[in-house]
Amino acid sequence: MNVSDILAAHAAKQKSVTVEKEIPLEVDVGYLTVTDLNPVDQESYEANLEEYLTSTARDGVQTLIASLFSLPTTSSPDGPLAQLPAPTTQLPRAKPLPKPKAPTKWEQFAKAKGIQKTRKDKKVWDEEKQDWVDRWGYKGANKQKETQWITEVPANADVDFDPVKVARDERKARIAKNERQHQQNLSRATQSTGPSGAPAPLAERKKDIDRTLAVTRASTASMGKFDRKLDGEKKLKGMKRKFEPTEIAAANEKSNNMAILAKLDREPSSKKSKHSAQGSNSSDVLNVRKAIRTASRGKGSAALARESGGKGKKGRR
Repeated sequence: MNVSDILAAHAAKQKSVTVEKEIPLEVDVGYLTVTDLNPVDQESYEANLEEYLTSTARDGVQTLIASLFSLPTTSSPDGPLAQLPAPTTQLPRAKPLPKPKAPTKWEQFAKAKGIQKTRKDKKVWDEEKQDWVDRWGYKGANKQKETQWITEVPANADVDFDPVKVARDERKARIAKNERQHQQNLSRATQSTGPSGAPAPLAERKKDIDRTLAVTRASTASMGKFDRKLDGEKKLKGMKRKFEPTEIAAANEKSNNMAILAKLDREPSSKKSKHSAQGSNSSDVLNVRKAIRTASRGKGSAALARESGGKGKKGRR
């Protein structure tokens, strides 16, 4: 029985493990990704879409598996494990780059003077214990005066002098001072930068401070009239009114008068006409409701009628 034809047909179905394309596939074993940059074969794509996609996916997976088998392996209870190398594809950041921190007052001084920063070691040598101990923290060297069994007392000290309490208070004062300087550095950093992180000019910062001071001065019930003035505080400048010159050209005067007449002849808006229709005709130029409200000091037409009637009765008496 000749089985050569059967073997040849079976061998034709089996594809080679070596994928050859016009543009070689880009493999990043660190991310387990394969990138195919070859153009799409339009004829194969339109003839049989599923077969084309399956063939393209097969070539990519075959290339990736071949790259994995070429890596060094380590044995484990679950079997050999491949050691993946570092990824080569550069992925974009999920978040923007952090903004640089503003330098502190000491860092600015050290940069101006050329002082090099030296970091202290976290451990110091203790001669009594003959061992390295922490410089700060629990049982740190900074608490040596608080834990030592004998302490020298000054000659002019009080009777109730407690050296342990004095050493603890000095350490707490140093901590509070560092925290205060840290808060000042944060405040200085926020003032030196604008809302977008760019440095704010000194003139703009001064203008903002003056604007805030003016608002706070006018936020009282008396609009700052009876508030106590600070030493060297400048008087607030109000808005200056602009007046037209007494003598102007005849053409300008005519245009101004015509503009006033045009405003008087103009039809009122829907809102004004609605209010004016309740008191008088919409064609009247005079606002009757406003005149009554002004004459009665906001009490209304009924109160104005009562006041006028009362005055008439008093006059007849």
